[in-house]
Amino acid sequence: VTNPPTSAATLLAWAKAHPGRFTYPKPPQFHGSSFLKQILLELTPDPAPLYREATESDFAKLTAPLWVWLDELHPALWRKGKLFPTSAAETRQLLDDGELAMAISFNPQEAQSAAQIGALPPSVEAVAMSKGALTNSHFLAIPFNANARAGAKVVANFLLSPAAQARKANPAFWGDPSVLRADVLPDSAKGQPALRFKAVAEPHPSWQLKLEAAWAERYGH
Repeated sequence: VTNPPTSAATLLAWAKAHPGRFTYPKPPQFHGSSFLKQILLELTPDPAPLYREATESDFAKLTAPLWVWLDELHPALWRKGKLFPTSAAETRQLLDDGELAMAISFNPQEAQSAAQIGALPPSVEAVAMSKGALTNSHFLAIPFNANARAGAKVVANFLLSPAAQARKANPAFWGDPSVLRADVLPDSAKGQPALRFKAVAEPHPSWQLKLEAAWAERYGH
């Protein structure tokens, strides 16, 4: 992709100019639903309502531009939008096979990590939307009825240690960015590349549920 699209408008234009070369996983698969939220955030001038519980009136009003955008996009998608990949892993495989020119990931270092292990070509690059990329965090939780709480705390503390976080960030392993400040990581991890971009927070969970139901009603046949 010579000039990777970094907005909803340029992505739509690119897809129309290169039919069959882009798609997204089928919601409610996590990456597919996240794609809907990313574009909704892009198309909403005032995102404040997206961060409170969705009402019927807010949902109808704010998602109207999204459905117009998707109606334009779908005929230009892989398989003309009649069939969707079942996972982000499948879109990545389609990218590796040369069927797609782009794939979606929540990990800004997945492109480099996949290239390093031979799962994607070395020319692959990570790109984020200019308005900001939908971003969330993973958490470690101990169930309320866990019978080894002390041991679980030891594991959680280890996973948050500089050594474990540095290994997690290494593209040769997981390639997932560390949650720690760079200055606390071991020297061996200081030079590990990471994509820095503006982060956009997840909308209120109620929006995802409504988006998935509305998407299925419109396009899930």
